[in-house]
Amino acid sequence: MTQQLAAPDAGLNPAATNALAELLLTLADDEFVVGFWDSEWTGIGPMLEEDVAFSSIAQDELGHARAFYELLASLTGRTADEIAFGRQPDAYRHARLLDHPRTDWAFSVARRYLYDTADAVRLEALAASTYQPLADLVAKIRREERYHLMHVDIWLRRLAMLRTDPRTRLQTALNALWPDAATVFTPLAGEGTLTDAGIISVPMSDLQARWVDRLNAVFSELEVSMPALEAPTLEGRTGHSDDFRWLWGEFTSVYRSQPGATW
Repeated sequence: MTQQLAAPDAGLNPAATNALAELLLTLADDEFVVGFWDSEWTGIGPMLEEDVAFSSIAQDELGHARAFYELLASLTGRTADEIAFGRQPDAYRHARLLDHPRTDWAFSVARRYLYDTADAVRLEALAASTYQPLADLVAKIRREERYHLMHVDIWLRRLAMLRTDPRTRLQTALNALWPDAATVFTPLAGEGTLTDAGIISVPMSDLQARWVDRLNAVFSELEVSMPALEAPTLEGRTGHSDDFRWLWGEFTSVYRSQPGATW
């Protein structure tokens, strides 16, 4: 991430401030992009109740993204809107897991389950962050994310237990997502600084191992195949797809129509 940082926050040296800014950008971009993908189900969900539920979850994610962007803005001197909407596609640092389009319902459930379980592990590691503004924000976000995970867990089990076309579609979606599934835990350039400062408790590789253990338990119970996952490389949050570039065009269209306007 190339940007001019404001003066370091109290208690943080410049290296820690830069590493924190990188972490916040990945958190914000993940929530922002998954929220926009899932908002596409508004009006076309498989049933009315689910239409409302998925739309509400998508709105929550965009709210979480906004909060992370605002925290990042306090370090950079830019506004949250500038960071969220004022970058070119290659400047976004969301995980490649979120580069895929929504496709069908089973695909969205599979992606949401992989992301929400990974995010839960990541938020646990941030809950006791020594950077108090982040710890306070994560405490609030975890309360909402707990219900998101409960919701998608029900859907995962529902599709897996039908043992008909929905189960086949679920397994096909998981197979397609596996190559990018672990990119939520892509190592950060400043990760050592973050762990040394206590901003995050353990490295991303440790968090990935915890996540895989949780997935194994659920997928074994449901008899869902789980191929071996490769550890993500440093490129797990770069080189985004044409599908994301299309989505970027959608969610930045209004902002780009009147640059610098106050909405």
